[in-house]
Amino acid sequence: MIQVVGRRPVLYDAGALLAAERGDPEMLSLHRGFCMELMPRIIPASVLTQVWRDGACQARLARFLKSCKIHATPEDTAREAGLLLGRSGTKDVVDATVVATARSLGATMIVTSDEGDIKRLWEVADSRVHVTIRHV
Repeated sequence: MIQVVGRRPVLYDAGALLAAERGDPEMLSLHRGFCMELMPRIIPASVLTQVWRDGACQARLARFLKSCKIHATPEDTAREAGLLLGRSGTKDVVDATVVATARSLGATMIVTSDEGDIKRLWEVADSRVHVTIRHV
């Protein structure tokens, strides 16, 4: 399990990784800023599963991943993700896992291409912690 000490982490969803893979200037600029600020950059393992296809063809993504931490989903977070799916009426297990992971790690931001579902999941989570949902 990842222990976050100091700065609150940033979580990337599949859309953020795909943006990095295609060299999106906005995503790469955000990421550089997070690196410079020493903010932990967290990717739930299920997000990596959703985007990884062929390392030989994903060299840019492979380099990007070296500056992030891959987070294995513990049972309590997986259960929370399931509850969030039930409450929100959404269907994307990975989105729910991103939100549950963000809550468990006290993330400051979720970088996503799917603001709608992420916002809906965060709303039903009844979190008292503020998170910025950043579209890329």
